[in-house]
Amino acid sequence: MRTGAGALAAIGALLALTLQATPASADSGSPATSQKVSESARADAAGHWTAERMRAATPVEELLGLGARVTDRATEEVRRGAELKVPPRAPESGTKALPEPGGPWSGGGDVVQTSGRVFFKMGDRDASCSGNSVTSDNGSTVMTAGHCVKYQGAWHTDWVFVPGYHDGEAPHGKWTAAETLTTPQWEASEDMNFDIGAAVVDPLDGKKLADVVGAQGLSFNAAYNTTMYSFGFPAADPYDGEKLVYCSGTSFQDVLLTKDHGLSCNMTGGSSGGPWFTEFDEATGTGLQSSVNSFGYVFLPDTMFGPYFGAEAQELYERAQAG
Repeated sequence: MRTGAGALAAIGALLALTLQATPASADSGSPATSQKVSESARADAAGHWTAERMRAATPVEELLGLGARVTDRATEEVRRGAELKVPPRAPESGTKALPEPGGPWSGGGDVVQTSGRVFFKMGDRDASCSGNSVTSDNGSTVMTAGHCVKYQGAWHTDWVFVPGYHDGEAPHGKWTAAETLTTPQWEASEDMNFDIGAAVVDPLDGKKLADVVGAQGLSFNAAYNTTMYSFGFPAADPYDGEKLVYCSGTSFQDVLLTKDHGLSCNMTGGSSGGPWFTEFDEATGTGLQSSVNSFGYVFLPDTMFGPYFGAEAQELYERAQAG
């Protein structure tokens, strides 16, 4: 693991990143970047992800730590605008958090099916992250982390979202990405303040994702230091990626190298891209997605950080839901 001006590790202390003092080169007002996926590539992706391959997929953080170029930054400020809340959507079939540093989610509710594992190929390696279905105009939008769609200039391929994943099963199907997107700041310099990604997935059996599993709401430009719940599918020891895990408690703002939300959480590799919620209702399993699992500091164990959903995250979401 290489170190530099500030050493960070992606979930589970698996990815070292050096934060540089130079500003990101992306224009703060530039639109989200994306990759369109051909129909033939989508068909290949759908067939690639067998139960055996899903179980064996490597948490992306482990792959990023294998000889990765260490040039990430967290210097550009997140733009904040007026607070916006997008309500959740129930599928057609229709509190205050006690501190939880990481445990299996047994509460049920919508989050069990809106959240899921993300599978893709990074180069020639099978990899995994986490993601979540969100309310959108197209009914087909998934939010995840930036490094779960693109890393070091290369878009991941054979990208699929498996909502409700458990024990190698895909109870609601495997949804192939027609387009994957990220922020211009992640595109330009992998700035950790903007480690946010999205995907527009194809209909499955003539139905849209939100019609089948529902969709969580979103919140942009919200407050720091509030009750938050984090969900994901950690696949590195001591977890195995086969079950939905959550953390909860009062968040705090990172005052070290980023402007991210922080939360006491021991989730490991594979949980990247999983949703963070405010206004989460344990009874219904619904809330407003306000961040994603992104990284943890090497020197601060059992603590997760997720990017602030400001103007850039909102622009990314709006671009995705229009796709």
